[in-house]
Amino acid sequence: MSSFLYRLGRACTRHRWRVVFAWLFVVVALVGIGRATGGAFVDKFTVPGAESQMATDLLVETFPTQAGGSVQVVFHSESGTFADEPAKTAVAESVALLGVLPNAVAPAAALTMEYSEDNTTALATVQFDKEVRQLPANTYSNVNDATKPAVGAGVQVEFGGELTHFVEQPSPSGAEVVGLFAAMVILLFAFGSIIAMGLPIAMALFGLGAGLALVLVISAFIDMPSTVEVMATMIGLGVGIDYALFIITRHRAGLHRGLTVEDASGRAIATAGQAVVIAGGTVVIAICGLAVAGIPIITFMGIGAAVVVAVMVISSLTLLPALMGFAGHNIDRFGIPGMKRVSEAATLDADGNYHGWARWAHHVSRHPVMYLLAGLSVVVLMALPLFDLRLGQTDGSQNPTSSTLRRSYDLLSSGFGPGFNGPFLLAIDAEGASVDAKEMLSQVQAAIVLDPGVAEVNRAVVGPTGQTGVIQVIPNTSPQDEATSKLVDHLRTTVIPSVTSQTGGAVYIGGQTAVFIDLGARVGERLPYFIGCVVALSFLLLMIVFRSLLVPLKAAIMNLLSIGAAYGVIVAVFQWGWGASLFGVHQSLPIVSFIPMFMFAILFGLSMDYEVFILSRIREEYNESGDNTESVIVGITTTARVITSAALIMISVFISFVFGGEPTIKMLGLGLSTAVFVDATIIRMVLVPSSMRLMGNANWWFPQWLGRIIPNLDIEGESKLPAAEMESEVATGVNLKV
Repeated sequence: MSSFLYRLGRACTRHRWRVVFAWLFVVVALVGIGRATGGAFVDKFTVPGAESQMATDLLVETFPTQAGGSVQVVFHSESGTFADEPAKTAVAESVALLGVLPNAVAPAAALTMEYSEDNTTALATVQFDKEVRQLPANTYSNVNDATKPAVGAGVQVEFGGELTHFVEQPSPSGAEVVGLFAAMVILLFAFGSIIAMGLPIAMALFGLGAGLALVLVISAFIDMPSTVEVMATMIGLGVGIDYALFIITRHRAGLHRGLTVEDASGRAIATAGQAVVIAGGTVVIAICGLAVAGIPIITFMGIGAAVVVAVMVISSLTLLPALMGFAGHNIDRFGIPGMKRVSEAATLDADGNYHGWARWAHHVSRHPVMYLLAGLSVVVLMALPLFDLRLGQTDGSQNPTSSTLRRSYDLLSSGFGPGFNGPFLLAIDAEGASVDAKEMLSQVQAAIVLDPGVAEVNRAVVGPTGQTGVIQVIPNTSPQDEATSKLVDHLRTTVIPSVTSQTGGAVYIGGQTAVFIDLGARVGERLPYFIGCVVALSFLLLMIVFRSLLVPLKAAIMNLLSIGAAYGVIVAVFQWGWGASLFGVHQSLPIVSFIPMFMFAILFGLSMDYEVFILSRIREEYNESGDNTESVIVGITTTARVITSAALIMISVFISFVFGGEPTIKMLGLGLSTAVFVDATIIRMVLVPSSMRLMGNANWWFPQWLGRIIPNLDIEGESKLPAAEMESEVATGVNLKV
C-alpha cells in the first residue's frame, strides 16, 4: 500500500489545482444533493425486541390515528385560575383554534385537555395525522397563532412535545469555533510557523464540510438522529487535525533533509499517511461495530460519525498534499520570533547528557516499579466511580431556561407532579385472554393504582377491535429518576404478572420513558460483548503490526485503563455532581445510555493511533540497537512532542463542546477529553515506559510458528519506498521542486 500512497501523494502535490477544484466541486455537489433529496435529521428511538417497542407497535396498529406527531400546549395563569375571566374565555378560544388546525386528527380525538389541581396550569395536546417531519413547514407557526387569544389575555403559553422538539433542535453553540481557535494556537507553537499551522485547519474544514454534507445526503434514506451532526463535528475536527499534524510533521522532516516538495509529500503520505489509513480505518470499523447493540439510533449515529472520519482520512491523503504543494518550501515561513526548530531525534545534548523528554523517559526507566504503581494508582482511582454507573436518559429539565421546551417541562412538573412529563403507556392485548379487553383494563388499572410509585392511572381506552386497549400511568418520580426505572421493572415483574396470570393475554409497558429505560438495559447487556470484540481486534492488529504478544496485551490493558478513567470521571461529574456546576449541570443525571459504547468505539481508534505512533518508533530503534531500555527512551523522545501536540488539539476540540447546551454532548466531550488526556500523559509517558522497561526483551518475543502464519505488515511503509531513486534525484539536482 505504501508504494500506491507514495504515488498518490506526489500526484496530488503535482496536480494541486485540480485536487482543490475537485474537492470544491464535491462539497458543493453533496450540499445540493442533500437539499434536493430532502435530507433531515430525525430523533426516532426504537429498540427492536424490547417490551416498550412491542407496546409501541401494538398501539400504532390498534390506534392508527395516534401514530402521527403531536404538540403540547401548556397554559399557565400567574394570577387567578382558569375559572376566572378573561383567562377562561381566552383559553377556550385558543383551544377551539387548536382543535381545527390543518393536519390535526378530527377535533374530538385530536385535542385532550387536562387541568392541574389548583386550576392554574392546563395542558392541551394536539394530535396530528402525520409524523412531525412530514407536516407543512408552517405548522408550528399555526400553533403559535392559535394561542394568541390566550397570550393576549395575559396567560403564559409554552410548547412541548414532538413538534416542538423537531422545530427547536439545538442550534450550533459555537463550541467548534473555540476548539478550532485552541487548535490553531497549539499548532502554531508545535510548528512554529503560521503557514504550517494553517494547513491542518484548512484541510479539516474542507473535510468536515464534505463529511457533513454526505451525512445529510444519507439522512434522506435512513433516520439519522439530530445529535449526529454535533458528534461528527467534534470527532471529525479532532481526528482531521491530528492526522494532518502527523503527516505534516513527516513532510517537514523530509524537506529539512533536502528532499523536494513533491518527494517529501509522497514520502509523508506513504509513511505517516499509511499509519493514518490504519488508525482511521480502525476508528471506522470500531464505530460501525456499534451495530452490535441492535439499536438503530446508535447504529446510524455511528454510521454518521464513521462517514466523517472516513472523509477526513481521504482528505488527509489527497487534499493535504495538494495544500502542502501550495506551501512549497515556504511552509516554515512567518514563524514565531525566538522559536527554533529542535531535533526530534536527539536524546543527548552536547555534553552527552539526556535532555528534555529523554531526561524524563530515562528517569522513569530508572524507577519503573515506582512509576508503574503510581500511574496505575492514579488511573484506577479515577476509574472507581465507574462501578456506580447508571445508564438512562436526560429529560427536558436539562434544557436552558430560554427554551420553551424547558419552561413547559417546569410548568407541567410543578402543576401535575414530576412524573407527568414521563408517563407510561400500557398496551393491553386481550387476544386469547379469559376476559375481554374492557375487563382486563379494569383489573390492570386496579392493580397498578395501588403501587406506591404510581401517582395516577387514567385514559383507559378500548381499541376499535375490542381486543386491545391502552392505559396511561403517571409515576411519582421524574423520567430520569432511578426510582422510575425501578418502578418499570417492578410493574413488569410483579404487578402486571399478578393480573395476566389470572386473565391470560399480554400487557406491554411503553411510552418514551420506557423506551429510554429499555435502551439503557440493551446497551448495558451488549456493552461487554462490544468491548470484548474491540479489545480482541486491537490485540490482533497490534500483534500483526509489531509481531509481539506482550506489546498488544499491554496496549489492550492500557486502553481499558484510560477509557475506564474517562467513564469514572463522567460518573463523578454528572451522577455524583462533583464540579458539575462548572459545566452548566445543576442536578444529578444518569449517563446517557449510548455514551459508554460510543466513547469506547471512538477512543479505541484514537488510542490505537497514539499506540502505533510511539511503538513503531520504539520497535524501529530496538531492531537497530537491540537495547530495549534505550529504544524506549528514544521512542518517547522522538514522539512526545507530536503526541503531546496532537493530544492537546484533541482535548481542546472535545472540551470546547462541554460548555454547549446539550447534556449528551457535554458527557461525550468531557469523557473523550479525559480519556485523551490520560492516554497521552499517564499511559504513554508513565505506564508505557515503565512497563516496557520491566518486561525487557520479552516485549518483542514472538513464537516462530506464529510468525510463519501471520503476515508481516510494515506499518510505516519505509521498506517499500523508492529510497535509492529519491536520493539520486536529490543528488543530481533533478528539478522536481514545486
